[in-house]
Amino acid sequence: MPRGRYSFYDTHDHTPLGAEHFHCATGPSGWRYVSQLTAPSGDHAGSVDLTIDDLGRPIRLELNASSWQVRGAAIDGVTWVRTDPAGEQAQEGNVPAHAFTGASPAFLIATARLLRLEPGTPATRVRLVAFAPPVLAPRTLDQSWSLIDRTTHDTDSGPLPVDEYQVTELDTGEQRQIHIAGDVVLSAPGIELEELESPPSAFA
Repeated sequence: MPRGRYSFYDTHDHTPLGAEHFHCATGPSGWRYVSQLTAPSGDHAGSVDLTIDDLGRPIRLELNASSWQVRGAAIDGVTWVRTDPAGEQAQEGNVPAHAFTGASPAFLIATARLLRLEPGTPATRVRLVAFAPPVLAPRTLDQSWSLIDRTTHDTDSGPLPVDEYQVTELDTGEQRQIHIAGDVVLSAPGIELEELESPPSAFA
């Protein structure tokens, strides 16, 4: 069960934006990721609880940030309920999209698992619903994912395959390079893996 810490920073000036303390685990029916978010000051800033099935579909999502909460799942596309800080009203949403995304590295792993790309295959387009902190407002977006390369590194616990993805935001044309090993993001723009107590888990 990988357990560790990601740090977040501004991609323009490297200003620290906080951290995410996580643990995750694979199982016969899918994968679960749970984390706590902290602000640069160290104060609690929210949480992420994501479970995907063996095909990479989100079967349970719960996000918390600044007293806002989102709960969602893959139902008729993706469906969610967003609750305001006062808890006085809940807004329901539904979009014919493939999955969710957001600031957490969990969503990068979940999308890669959903697409299951192979090196050299054409880029794949995917529609996602993004929830951005601090108010978790939903936004539907389209991305293009390509698996550029897959390399194997020798480690103390055995060979470790590392996948290099190119992700393109289709509304802006912005491209990102993301490196994933099993169920851990090794590097991505604005994200650094600072601590990892055990090796990444391999998906079946």
